[in-house]
Amino acid sequence: MSYKIKRYERDAEKSTEIRDGILRLVGYDVDLEHSQELLAIPEFTKESFEENFVVKTAQWYVEDGWLVGKNPDMCPGMVVSKADFDGNIMLSATVKMMLPSTHDVNFMIHGEWIDETNSRGNAYVAGLEAFWHGNVGFEKSPKYKLNAATRLLSFDPEREYEFCLGNIKGKVFVLVDGVPCLEVNDPEPLDTEKYGKIGFEAFSSWIKVKNVKVVLLKVEKRQEYYNKEF
Repeated sequence: MSYKIKRYERDAEKSTEIRDGILRLVGYDVDLEHSQELLAIPEFTKESFEENFVVKTAQWYVEDGWLVGKNPDMCPGMVVSKADFDGNIMLSATVKMMLPSTHDVNFMIHGEWIDETNSRGNAYVAGLEAFWHGNVGFEKSPKYKLNAATRLLSFDPEREYEFCLGNIKGKVFVLVDGVPCLEVNDPEPLDTEKYGKIGFEAFSSWIKVKNVKVVLLKVEKRQEYYNKEF
């Protein structure tokens, strides 16, 4: 990931570009190169799937190194991690549609699963080509009153994407192919020490994921400012 600094941006007088591995968000610099890897599954096997995830709803299976989720119904079809991943984390994976499905690859972080109702509780959720009208979107479960979406991504259901969902103290962000698409500030952040489940969701869709990673982010808080232009 490489990003050219414009002349009016902070630190423009010091450097013409940020080195690879730095993600710049509003108020934070994220050093992805030196973040701590908590989970890495380049390709799924039946054993690695069963070791790390539990099927909660819909049909999930391993095929040619991919974890495949198939759910024709209009409800969350989910697998949820056995482990908890606390703190400022980012979940990333290579994702692709299984045609003829054309929408809804969804991720969950800082979540919980309520066995009594067999449903998701508190969580941050993001979707690719989702949220009813082909958006890259975000929502906070279970009330769904905090949400955001954009249609600016031109989606191709026949190609692979790198999809990422992260959280830094209630600043939730979504990346597609390394490009920030959304930044959302939660005024009432989830307790990241209490809610630590990650998961994948097929919502009326047929999807597949591989190259799954969870990292504990190395973050530097920054005071934003503009360089004078005149």
